[in-house]
Amino acid sequence: MLFTLAFTSTAFTSPTTMLPKISRAANVLMVATVKDEADSEFCFGLPGAIAPAGEFDPANLLEGTSKEEVYRWREAELTHGRVGMLASLGFLVQESFHPLFTADGGPAIEQIPKLPPVLWFGMTLGIAICESLRIQKGWANPYEAPSKIQTLKPDYYPGDIGFDPLGLKPDDPAEFRIMQEKELSHGRLAMLAAAGFMAQEAVTGKTWSQQDSLFENFLLGPYFSQESTELARDAMTL
Repeated sequence: MLFTLAFTSTAFTSPTTMLPKISRAANVLMVATVKDEADSEFCFGLPGAIAPAGEFDPANLLEGTSKEEVYRWREAELTHGRVGMLASLGFLVQESFHPLFTADGGPAIEQIPKLPPVLWFGMTLGIAICESLRIQKGWANPYEAPSKIQTLKPDYYPGDIGFDPLGLKPDDPAEFRIMQEKELSHGRLAMLAAAGFMAQEAVTGKTWSQQDSLFENFLLGPYFSQESTELARDAMTL
């Protein structure tokens, strides 16, 4: 009877006591291995290595660059990309809808100096408020230490300023990464587009729609001219 009780007590030993013990050094090694793998990824695992360019770094700027500096670059890229998307949309819309100016002076870059001073003050104030909120959200206080000048907060993720009034941010990390890559793709394209709009208007002195119409006539004008001639000939033979 005593033997049975003794055997039963050992048979129902708690599972936690029967598991192999892992040393603290092994745990630290596992954590360090995971961290090293994350640090070895392109751009420290940030999204943006999108086909067809992939891991695009022809100047090898990432070599020897710290994670904090790479995050700062990504913050700058996202900020300029968002501004570029707004600028590109503005170039496309202002040709037909321009309540702030008459559009009689040609390109938009020539219309900006003609805006009233009140509007200049309003735009400057709005930009200052937006930038102040972004800086307070993600950037370290430079008055605390000289090393914190132009550095992000340790717990800040590039681009995550907390602005999502429509609740579009997915809860699934995989879907959220896809949305981040879409934003980066559109932002990069928009920066090139906005630069192209400004360069074209500065060189030609015409708005993008006027210049595109002339270019379209240059490319397709002979074709349409030939088609109209053939139509006229067919009409005369009837």
